[in-house]
Amino acid sequence: MNAPFRLLTLALLVGSLSACALGPDYQRPELDIPEQYRQVQGWKPAAPADALERGAWWSRYDDWELDALVERLNVSNQNLAAAEAQYRQARALVRGARAAFYPTVSAGVEAGRSSSGSGSQGVTSSSRQDSYDANLGLNWQLDLWGRLRRTLESERANAQASQADLAAARLSLQAELVQNYLQLRVLDEQRRLLDATLEGYQRSLTLTENQYRAGIAPKSDVSQALTQLKSTQAQAVDLEWQRAQLEHAIAVLIGLPPAKFSISVRQGVPQLPDVPPALPSQLLERRPDVASAERSVIAANAGIGVARTAWFPDLSLSALGGYRGSSFADWISLPNRYWSLGPALALELFDGGARRAELERAEAAYDQTVAQYRQTVLDAFREVEDALVELSVLEREQQLQQEAVAAARESLRLIGNQYRAGTVDFNSVVIVQAAALNNERSALTLLGNRLRASVQLVAALGGGWETRELAEQ
Repeated sequence: MNAPFRLLTLALLVGSLSACALGPDYQRPELDIPEQYRQVQGWKPAAPADALERGAWWSRYDDWELDALVERLNVSNQNLAAAEAQYRQARALVRGARAAFYPTVSAGVEAGRSSSGSGSQGVTSSSRQDSYDANLGLNWQLDLWGRLRRTLESERANAQASQADLAAARLSLQAELVQNYLQLRVLDEQRRLLDATLEGYQRSLTLTENQYRAGIAPKSDVSQALTQLKSTQAQAVDLEWQRAQLEHAIAVLIGLPPAKFSISVRQGVPQLPDVPPALPSQLLERRPDVASAERSVIAANAGIGVARTAWFPDLSLSALGGYRGSSFADWISLPNRYWSLGPALALELFDGGARRAELERAEAAYDQTVAQYRQTVLDAFREVEDALVELSVLEREQQLQQEAVAAARESLRLIGNQYRAGTVDFNSVVIVQAAALNNERSALTLLGNRLRASVQLVAALGGGWETRELAEQ
């Protein structure tokens, strides 16, 4: 037993000394990051913080029904369930890579019968031989060159990237639902405005018809009033399919068939959250897609190390022991015992350039992930800039539009008085009424655009702009 013990001790010593791993250690790719955004002051470079809690960012819109819908999405959305299952697959691969560090133990039991025959001078004879074998084996691959460690590093990074992909999918779906809901509420306000306008147009038509019958107004005034009423009714009907599509989209997002879901019409639009004048750049670095792209770089970097280990021999330690005999009665007995123990060194001497090609592929894959990571960061900065400038411009535009609405309402009041006094014709009234309605609808459209842009800013920043947790880091 001394020889096997020495072999085992030697193998363990070699394994314990293999502390290095081939391939480059990961370093984050250099990025050209601006000191601050052009659209808002106070941005500074910061370390990634995608693990920070984002919180219920949709609650900033102060709508209980929206809060309930997002909670249902978090539980019932099928795309989210698929992303979660993919993440669990990635975690299982990590456990599989970690298991390669441990020895494998196998056991086997075999029973068989063989026969052989011989013949001479026309006489044939045969003999049968029974065999019984029970064994227990152990095999342990030593990680001399770090192949197993690099593989585990790669799988761990892939799992982290998958976790970030799950977070990105959740954020994207939440943002989609919030945008659909906000636009639906804007459409409800559009419909409320059209319904109120239709009541006024109906009164104008009735008044014009009475004046026509009294011989005060011409027939053309009645036609104009009727045209205005019917065209506005058509606009109101057109909103129905738009609202239905948004309702159907929300139903699918929360895991329901559209036929089993509806949202009641109610007055009012959720409030627009205020954007702070200064936001730290850590908010951007919480973006899960940026984290996923960087972790893909880590996995590709580890893949280079795995490819480089192919030029070095694999060392494994194997042990096998058991009982082998020809009689079942005395099968398990000391004379029938056997064992073997020893290391095995395997090295591929010629492969026609396959290992070189694999290393070149791994290096090219790394370069690809670096470029994708840098592009993801650039896209992230662009999306934040776009959302910030859109919010800024839309705010100024809506202020001007509200002034236009106020002027249109005053003009409508004045033209109504003039028409009743007989100083203007009905055509002038129709023109002013159409202008007033268009300005009212434009104001609601701008509000919807501002709400949409605010959601896009939330998504671009990785989920909300809560700065209290970041200040504590």
